[in-house]
Amino acid sequence: MSNKILFLTLKTFSLTGGIEKVCRILTRALYDIDSSLKNIHVISLYDKSTDRDLRYICKDEFDGFNGHRKRFILSAFRKGIRSDIVILSHINLLFVALLIKTFSPKTRIIVYAHGIEIWRTIKSWKQKFLKNKCELWSVSRYTAQKLIELHHVPAKNIAVIPNCLDPYLEIPSDFAKPIELLERYGLTSQQPILFTLTRLSSTELYKGYDLIIDILPELIKVHPTIHYLLAGKADQYEKERLQALILNNNLSQHVTLLGFLPDEELTEHFLLSDIFVMPSRKEGFGIVFIEAAACGCKVIGGNQDGTIDALLDGELGTLVHPTDKEAIYEAIISNLKHRKSEKSSQAIQSLCLEHFNYQTYLQHIQQLITGE
Repeated sequence: MSNKILFLTLKTFSLTGGIEKVCRILTRALYDIDSSLKNIHVISLYDKSTDRDLRYICKDEFDGFNGHRKRFILSAFRKGIRSDIVILSHINLLFVALLIKTFSPKTRIIVYAHGIEIWRTIKSWKQKFLKNKCELWSVSRYTAQKLIELHHVPAKNIAVIPNCLDPYLEIPSDFAKPIELLERYGLTSQQPILFTLTRLSSTELYKGYDLIIDILPELIKVHPTIHYLLAGKADQYEKERLQALILNNNLSQHVTLLGFLPDEELTEHFLLSDIFVMPSRKEGFGIVFIEAAACGCKVIGGNQDGTIDALLDGELGTLVHPTDKEAIYEAIISNLKHRKSEKSSQAIQSLCLEHFNYQTYLQHIQQLITGE
């Protein structure tokens, strides 16, 4: 690869959210496209250099600025004007791209468009710059359509690149429920287990987990031992709200708030669960859906956003209207009629790996960068 590429990110290694996962995967893809590492560099505004994960990139090609904005901008500008391609992980880095493009008009600017960060109203200069000076990589058809509708970006400037599985995600071959986790949470292998993994934020109440708690009393009538595992780091207000909701509905024996879940425990929690359910309204894609499916877990998601792409228009899971409690209830009941089995888990996993494997993603990125 002869192109010199600069990848600018906000955070890549210090958080485990969806955008950060995509940044790590793209970093590894750039590494694999140019294994000599002579032509790529990754700069992160908020990561520290020591946050780097050596599986994705070597030390010499990554700089973390730990929130030092001026130093970040100066370094990004200096490297950017010497680069053929500058990739932005977030629209908030557009100002740096404007500086680079002003002094190096031939540099290609690529903006990675994920979801809500780019669906919002933006300043007129940003909209003009996106429309006239940038290529956009969209994680889903939904986000691509938002770019066209909200920011008037020409469709020809947008490439849809579905997210893929992290090449380091543990892909199971045995789908038995982990005994250690059953013991940790005081559960049995016969209990129906629902699972949601997401950020629990009082300012982002669109993930749908509170609707699951709302319909649990009705689900308990059909499945008296059903249990809901809700994982994710919560702010204090949201944690207290959820605790009150659980208590007021007498669900303490049916809901467990797990808190932050490290990446190394993801696979086992998907194996523990019968259904991963997250009827979100604002997913750009929802990488967690394909992680669940890769572990053979049944999946329920919303039908109003990028989840449609992640669930292959309903082939990989069940799509429901994210605010329709009755539809969510019926979807859970329907999925529990035929409990997860070795055969069903293998089928789900196989379909997921066919469509969302790393090698396909790598080839797509290489084609977009090199035109080959």
